Amino acid sequence: MSDDNQILVPPSFIALFVEPGRIKPSASKETIHERYDYCEDLANLLTEPASNKLWELGITEADVLERMLRGLMTGEAGVNDAEAQWVMHRLAELLGW
Repeated sequence: MSDDNQILVPPSFIALFVEPGRIKPSASKETIHERYDYCEDLANLLTEPASNKLWELGITEADVLERMLRGLMTGEAGVNDAEAQWVMHRLAELLGW
């Protein structure tokens, strides 16, 4: 990956790769960019299903996010638990919840 990548990875995502007591990420810049792209895409893809669940089930926004988080944490979505949490925070931000 070249240094002219225009995507800015937010500090909240980079923090997922910084171990307690450290200041540098444990993964390469390329890995962090790839994971960020995947997680950002996933959050954007989940906006419509989340909105639909809110309407279909008549539950709260928090309940929708909790259910979706549980689904992501099964590992089938290709994210670890920390990334799943970040995706849900980003999804809530995208939906204005």
